[in-house]
Amino acid sequence: MNDALPSSDQGAAGPLIPVLAVVGVGLIGGSFAAALRQAGQVGKVLGVGRNAQSLERAVALGLIDEAVTAEAAAAQADLIMLATPVGGLTNVLSQMRPHLSPGAVLTDGGSTKAEVVEAARAALGDRIGQFVPGHPIAGAERTGPEAADAGLYRGRTVILTPVAENAAAAMALVRRAWQACGADVIDMDAAAHDRVLASVSHLPHLLSSVYMEQVATAADAATRLELAGSGFRDFTRIAAGSPEMWRDIFLSNRDAMLAEVAAVRGVLDRAERAIADGDGEALLTLLDTAARARRGWRKE
Repeated sequence: MNDALPSSDQGAAGPLIPVLAVVGVGLIGGSFAAALRQAGQVGKVLGVGRNAQSLERAVALGLIDEAVTAEAAAAQADLIMLATPVGGLTNVLSQMRPHLSPGAVLTDGGSTKAEVVEAARAALGDRIGQFVPGHPIAGAERTGPEAADAGLYRGRTVILTPVAENAAAAMALVRRAWQACGADVIDMDAAAHDRVLASVSHLPHLLSSVYMEQVATAADAATRLELAGSGFRDFTRIAAGSPEMWRDIFLSNRDAMLAEVAAVRGVLDRAERAIADGDGEALLTLLDTAARARRGWRKE
């Protein structure tokens, strides 16, 4: 473990991150490690997790070199990626804090940021400057070490929501790590991040899950699922994600989620009224607005 942060030209002499620790070696953490390894920007990779079998599998897949405790990871790592459910962050950081080197940098891949920053402040205290909050806008419905994909972040956006105490060197290390994964990195205020992501990331997952639950628990669920086609497949794909992770995200971003649920309920009410009243013009206006917006979406 180096006590000083890697310099901006360290790539010429060695990897950007001599020792990386990943807490949670599933899709997000495993893909981060795999991408950095593929880019030649990491030396040794340590894995931390609750499931011994998952850690063994991560070693077998080459995602990590060794499974260690949170305390050992804190003592050895130059960069620590926290890819654990939001609800478990405080406990992990509290375990790590007494063992952190002054030069170690922590970051995370959590989908909410305001509560994560609050939890980090509570756990790290005056070491909060070593934590650079982050959120990669990437994912899949798969979980576990087998889901890791070195190309997951290529061309994707990563949002950093820095705290006032972050040193420029810590910010630079996290930014360069994500860029080495192929991502575009932007900065954003934590509260603004949570408000926007509630709309375009968290609410879609809730709607997909609610709809899937409604279909799966219907009396004729077997028939419905047998006849379901590509529209059903596309709409429900994300409902297969980690229930534990999404539970924590929804509760962590409660206020923004409730505002978005209320907003979408209002649109559903308008659609329901138009159908009930046989108001084809109102229904067409709603559908046309949605269709035009979707066709014009920049990522299509």
